Amino acid sequence: MNFSTKNIRNVVLLGHSGSGKTTLAETMLFEAGAINRRGNVLEGNTISDYTDIEKSKGNSIFTTLMHTKWKNSKINILDTPGLDDFVGEVISSLKVADTALMVLNAGHGVEVGTELVWEYVEEFQTPSLFVINQLDHEKADFETTLEQARNRFGNKVIPIQYPLNQGNGFNTIVDTLRMIMYVFPKDGGKPIKKDIPDSELQRAHEMHNVLIEAAAENDETLMELFFDNGSLNEEEIAKGLKVAVANHQIFPVFCVSAINNMGSGRLMGFINDICPSPADRPAAPLENGETLQCNSQFKTTIFIYKTLSEPKVGNVSYFKVYSGVLKSGAELINAKNSNVERFNHVYEANGKIREAVDELRAGDIGVAVKLKDAHTNNTLNEKGTQRTIQPIVFPEPRIRTAVEAPNKNDIEKVARALHQIQEEDPTAIVEHSLELRQMILHGQGQLHIDLIKYRIEKVYDLEILFIKPRIPYRETVTKMAEEVYRHKKQSGGAGQFAEVHMRLEPYYEDMPAPPGLSVRNTEIETLKTGGTLAFLWCIVGGSIDSKFSSAIKKGIHMKMEEGPLTGSACQDIRICIYDGKMHPVDSNDMAFQIAGSLAFKNAFEKAAPQLLEPIYDLTVLCASDVMGEIMGDLQTRRAIIMGIDTQGHYQKISARVPLAELYQYSLTLRSLTQGKAKFSIQFAEYQPVPPDVQMRLIDEHKKDLVEAHH
Repeated sequence: MNFSTKNIRNVVLLGHSGSGKTTLAETMLFEAGAINRRGNVLEGNTISDYTDIEKSKGNSIFTTLMHTKWKNSKINILDTPGLDDFVGEVISSLKVADTALMVLNAGHGVEVGTELVWEYVEEFQTPSLFVINQLDHEKADFETTLEQARNRFGNKVIPIQYPLNQGNGFNTIVDTLRMIMYVFPKDGGKPIKKDIPDSELQRAHEMHNVLIEAAAENDETLMELFFDNGSLNEEEIAKGLKVAVANHQIFPVFCVSAINNMGSGRLMGFINDICPSPADRPAAPLENGETLQCNSQFKTTIFIYKTLSEPKVGNVSYFKVYSGVLKSGAELINAKNSNVERFNHVYEANGKIREAVDELRAGDIGVAVKLKDAHTNNTLNEKGTQRTIQPIVFPEPRIRTAVEAPNKNDIEKVARALHQIQEEDPTAIVEHSLELRQMILHGQGQLHIDLIKYRIEKVYDLEILFIKPRIPYRETVTKMAEEVYRHKKQSGGAGQFAEVHMRLEPYYEDMPAPPGLSVRNTEIETLKTGGTLAFLWCIVGGSIDSKFSSAIKKGIHMKMEEGPLTGSACQDIRICIYDGKMHPVDSNDMAFQIAGSLAFKNAFEKAAPQLLEPIYDLTVLCASDVMGEIMGDLQTRRAIIMGIDTQGHYQKISARVPLAELYQYSLTLRSLTQGKAKFSIQFAEYQPVPPDVQMRLIDEHKKDLVEAHH
């Protein structure tokens, strides 16, 4: 059955880990008749968490695409992971969804995972509903959860329902939009509709009026009707709510017990009646600044929001049809690399179960397998169309680890496997660092990194080790020094001769010309490892021919790449070559390169050398009751606290921390706060390391050099 764009609903389930998203998805599918028995997260038989790793971990790790029919709509459901480490899955799902269901655990209220996700909901301006789940939990507290949601997300959070008997034995919901009470049988399913009891009527009427005002607020005709009649009928309210929900002006709140199958039918009815179709959403921004309306009459454009590699299948591409109709057998052109991709089959998905369909219309979400060279963030167009959907921007990595293969012969295979994973998961970044001589894996958190290791071992059958990554230190000088170095070598035939007089000093922007020297030529270059080298040729007369200047500079560069203190790159240095000697026969480029290199090394060691370390801005968002532990831990990491603010009902700690002290921070923070905190890092600057740390690092480097020689 083909659904028109107007009858498609794309819904993403969001929320903190353990809020019950996967169970809710299962219940929605069951309630709509898409499945005939409900699976259970604990038993590992849900439609959503179908991969071996999700079953073994008992948590969603990937976003799962599902769909069901409800009345005259097709509802696509995207079940996302609640763990902060897998935020990339959430962002890519928000890119293609038209409504967000924020699932809250009635026993825990608004948790930090919900806060994190909300930032992205706001960014995408996704219409949102709040679903307060687990109202059957013995510690369920609807009022507190609602109050926290309103404190954090504003007064647009408006309840449409409230529970009459939360906690053990929960089975009754008062619906203040329809002004009716739902009483559910013991095993859930279809409720009995009853009149709201007199004791609850006043509360229900008050909530009903708040809803009507919210519905009428943005429509003058409805406002007038409301003033004239003192109320609106259900059709009028629906019309107003449709606009208000689509424009992010109201976030309706629903009550459910997903595990007991209570309340999901009413939720799906609301999604069908009120939530926006892809056609009701703003046109999609294109890379060239134009926009694309979701319309099946236009030429076909699809966008790949996610790629997975499946054993025995290969690449599986998840896409949204942004315009036109994608038919089975169609050929589309990849806007990025101009490759033609043939869609031999077009599928709808319910977890791992894929069913081939003839076509998918604009606004729908589907799956293709074995595309040759199409990846996440690629746009594919019908021939004769040049469109590129604005790509998803993924967050910067927060942790890093070095990767080694115990079997040295496997290192190439490991690198290939990691690059395959990076193709699927743009929040994982693989870096082959020449400077650190290590393969570095960057990720969102320890769980994220551990998952990658698990996949490499289980899927690719390769063994890998995670080791502490080296730190990209830098070396510089803090005072001026001069050095005269003569290189002389005589061994039968032509000899080598070069003498260089060098002044070396710390470089800073707009520094004055060197006193007592006459500058003939200045070269200022930004080094590829960061920082600056200023190279000044100050030779008057012909004591050294200027043709040797580049050889001297090359020698300096070679030494700067592996500095004298710890073998780290040097930066922010000014060098003046002010005198020297040459020999008419024995002077050549090689001689001056060696003389330049050793003059630099000796001068550097005399110029009070200083080791610099990368410092990162660290931001931690946490509940106030764990702040003490977090601050205590930061003090052991040489952190400087820059400030403490409140954000919503969370504390925000800003600090500057050396990269060397951030190793495994993700693990520590998780165990200090039971997962109730999140953090982000960003490179800030290089700063001098403390003297004791500098001494230790220099000693370690010397030992390494001795070991390397033996």
